[in-house]
Amino acid sequence: MAKWITVIPADELKPGMHTLVELNHVDLLLVNIAGDFYAIENLCSHDGGDLSGGEIDGAEITCPRHGARFDLTTGAVLSAPAFENIPAYPVRVVDNMVQIFDQGTIAE
Repeated sequence: MAKWITVIPADELKPGMHTLVELNHVDLLLVNIAGDFYAIENLCSHDGGDLSGGEIDGAEITCPRHGARFDLTTGAVLSAPAFENIPAYPVRVVDNMVQIFDQGTIAE
């Protein structure tokens, strides 16, 4: 059964900040963009490297290895050398706690 997982208090991740969280054995990059929270897999679809060390500019992140860019709100690829989108996870805030939808349990 799919479910929401609480990962961090919302006030610990200020606008412009990001952090890594693990959800169902998947590393996610959780970002706060102007007070809204988004989560994508911390994995460049070009070569499998971590995105977490990349430069964030607004709602975009640039892979630190080869410069591919991705939309942090949707996981959509924005520039080569990547051509595949990154999975994005639904995020909500309930009682000041950030929750991410655990998609990994859908098939259970």
